[in-house]
Formats: sequence, structure tokens, C-alpha cells
Amino acid sequence: MRSYPELRPVRWDALAVLAVLALAAASALLLWRAPAETGAVTAVISADGEERERIDLTALSPTTITVESRGYTLHVLLSEEEVRVTESDCPTQDCVHTGAIHGSGQSIVCLPARVTVRLEGGAPADGPDLVIG
Repeated sequence: MRSYPELRPVRWDALAVLAVLALAAASALLLWRAPAETGAVTAVISADGEERERIDLTALSPTTITVESRGYTLHVLLSEEEVRVTESDCPTQDCVHTGAIHGSGQSIVCLPARVTVRLEGGAPADGPDLVIG
């Protein structure tokens, strides 16, 4: 019968553990301290996957844009502070109930009309990505 050597931790094992912990900490710091985007916030309105309009929100007075797609009509209110869908004739009204978006990376989606309104540029929005209820 074959005997197996007794395994015990040695100095090299401790060095390997310290190296892994140092790499994990360095990676976490790089991801945590990622630079925030700066610049103007732009609203991008797309229908059926094709970009229809791109609007710079810097110093924009409140403006309503009508978007028609797949037999539905959406009224999008754009201002310097926020973007929202004020009216829609889609059956579920999820795009209207989404409310206002104001930070980079946020979006409003109307599935029946296949319309998306998303914000690009500027600093990312603080707070939760999604609120249910």
C-alpha cells in the first residue's frame, strides 16, 4: 500500500495567499474608484432598434416630442433636469409609470411601441437602478 505524504502549510503557501489578497484588493479599488463620466447629458430616442433622435439636454427649455411607432404614440417631455413620457396610448402604460429619468444610464422603455428613451453622458445617476411596487 502506498503512503501519502503529510501535507502541512509552509511559508510559500502564506506568500501565495497574501499575493491573492493583494490582487483582489487592488482590483476592488480600481473598480470602486472608476472615474465618473462628465459632459453634457444627451437623450437618445430609438424605435424598433433604430435611433430616431439625439437631443442635448444642456440648457434645454421644456420641450415635448411626439414619437410614433407600431401604431402607438408617445409624448416625451424633455428638459434640462429630467426626461419623462407624459402620455402614451399603449395598453400597459409602463413607460408613463416609469416617471422621470435624470442620470446617465437610465432609460424608459415602451415594449408595445418598441421605443426606448435613454440618457447618455454626464455623471451616472445615484440611487437604485429599479424600483418595483
